[in-house]
Amino acid sequence: MSPHIAIDYTAGAWQGAGIGRYTRELIAEVIRSAPPQYSFVLFYAAGWPGTVVPYQSSLDALVQARPGTRVCAIPLPERRLTQFWHRLHIALPVEWITGAFDVLHAPDFVLAPTRNAGIVTIHDLSYLVHPECAVPGVARYLRAAVPPSLARAKAIFADSVATQRDLTEYYGVPATQIDVVYAAVAARFKPLDPAVTEPIRTKYQLPEQFILAGGTLEPRKNYVRLFEAYALARTQHTLPPLVVFGRRGWMYEDILATPARLGIAEAVRFVDYLDDNDLPAVYNLAWGFVYPSLYEGFGLPPLESLACGTPTLVSNVSSLPEVVGAAALLVNPTDVEGMAAQLIRLVTDDDTRAMLRKSGPVQAQSFSWATAAQSVLRQYAQLMQRDK
Repeated sequence: MSPHIAIDYTAGAWQGAGIGRYTRELIAEVIRSAPPQYSFVLFYAAGWPGTVVPYQSSLDALVQARPGTRVCAIPLPERRLTQFWHRLHIALPVEWITGAFDVLHAPDFVLAPTRNAGIVTIHDLSYLVHPECAVPGVARYLRAAVPPSLARAKAIFADSVATQRDLTEYYGVPATQIDVVYAAVAARFKPLDPAVTEPIRTKYQLPEQFILAGGTLEPRKNYVRLFEAYALARTQHTLPPLVVFGRRGWMYEDILATPARLGIAEAVRFVDYLDDNDLPAVYNLAWGFVYPSLYEGFGLPPLESLACGTPTLVSNVSSLPEVVGAAALLVNPTDVEGMAAQLIRLVTDDDTRAMLRKSGPVQAQSFSWATAAQSVLRQYAQLMQRDK
């Protein structure tokens, strides 16, 4: 009998960045790389009938890429489905919906009820490490749902050694029971010619020089201190304008108000929507990229920036030093004066900029979706062998 794998694709179907992109890229590579005898069923919360799923095309592409791959759309919103499975404690095995399988892979924190071997991915423990930055309802849900998922899982994936360490510290999971499966960036993130990037500059009306910052507008991304550092640096040196891309997440009101409070509103521009296909060009156009997050389980945007050869400045906490290595400048995310000094260095020190442009793509190439997929497939095989 051929191995049959079920994958919870809800994050890949709905989420634009972060975990959504991780799920789409990793699962696409897993399906491409799996031995020919493997078959897959991708299930997801599809919303009420008639709902438009944002990344339906990714699901369609996976079905076309591998004959025999099935998609199982569950006609409930994600919130209702999680309530049904986890908050109401209805232990309805997902096999009743998807049909039989050998291994269930849950790439987004929570393992659906199953009678078979399950794998869960924990991306970060920000809701425990920085609870003040989390949406209270989401934090309560994860505090309730993650521990039983960890207890039921036959294998656990973490995005980084930092997250592996946090799982041991906060949940007591032995490091030997956690596989680190690094994320990566798609091949389209690379240095690009002006012929490719200039139309994107025109599309978004970007200036000739600008500092780029990106990520959901929420407290953990540390935008308020970034604006304070940028304002301080501008009193010491002429800096390019600051362009911030990212959707509004939660507790973002102070973030939006801070540039005016600091008197730098004319130098800070928020871009609510940036087409995912345009991201590589925008990184290439940026004079520098800044990511001063208080905590990350991995941090895809800095790796995308490195891959494009953009000089990059990141926090020196959690997984970020692990991701960027020596290919980016580091700063204490709570040190506004230190961040201001590093911002000036990022945009004015020609030797540093040249070093970062050269080392960034090399560092990014050390992370590979193919390598990640092989780690996942190896765990599938081990679980199926163990259950024989």
